Amino acid sequence: MTLTVILASLAVFSWKILGYLIPQKWITEGIRQFSERVTVVLMSALVAVQTFVSANQVEFDARVPALGVAAILFALKVPYIVVVIAAAAVAGSLRALGF
Repeated sequence: MTLTVILASLAVFSWKILGYLIPQKWITEGIRQFSERVTVVLMSALVAVQTFVSANQVEFDARVPALGVAAILFALKVPYIVVVIAAAAVAGSLRALGF
């Protein structure tokens, strides 16, 4: 699983580098949309794996509510640093309470 994420990340990185090296007229709208979607999908997969998997099994702990808080704050267009601090505070508080 980790190898797949690494290889896919390298593929996306190569697409980004190629975007700078290939002349603009060669990049079609389809290629542009594909590269944008692959990046979003890989980031979503990384967040899901880091949130719900621990020691090779699905686990629901303090990270899940923290991710929910982060999603709500992002939807409200709160600055990134505030989102990170709020999510960390939620996760830390829940872990301190034994969740």
